[in-house]
Amino acid sequence: MPITEDDWEIHVIRASVQNNGTRERTVGTYQVYHDGVAVEGLSGTVAESPGPGSNAVAENKKRVEAGRYPLWTQFGTKYRTIGYTSNQNHTAIPRPGIELKDTGNRSEILIHPGIGFLASVGCLNLCTQLPNSAEPISFPGSRRRVIAVIDDLRAYLGDAFPSNDGQPIPRAWAVIDGEP
Repeated sequence: MPITEDDWEIHVIRASVQNNGTRERTVGTYQVYHDGVAVEGLSGTVAESPGPGSNAVAENKKRVEAGRYPLWTQFGTKYRTIGYTSNQNHTAIPRPGIELKDTGNRSEILIHPGIGFLASVGCLNLCTQLPNSAEPISFPGSRRRVIAVIDDLRAYLGDAFPSNDGQPIPRAWAVIDGEP
């Protein structure tokens, strides 16, 4: 599913599955686009739960189906788009995150920081690179990447960016491709 080249889009392309013996993660790349133009510095690796992607069953611990999803500000106890903590410790909450909507029977599918092998139950963890299953996700780096995406959305939309968590983010989409 290609990007539409309209609006703000984060494009995720799933490439492979890594297995460390007891756990599995899906690994791919992400790139942010403004009206079809790649934004320098807003790209990297993304880690997700194993597949196959499924939106039919709630809490199935699988990755979300490939597709195009509208973005919302997240208003949860663990993750928020606007009201996240400035404390950089991985145990401090709420952490930064953005919610994907229209995910069928799935809910709380987020783009949020990862740590270790994977910090996701259907969500997307942004990071630098995961060349193999022995490479852990660095929480500080992952957190910076999620905040950079939130800050870029805010700058792109200006006054149209929501002022509260739990609101739709206009003209903002996650486009997810692939089923490795």
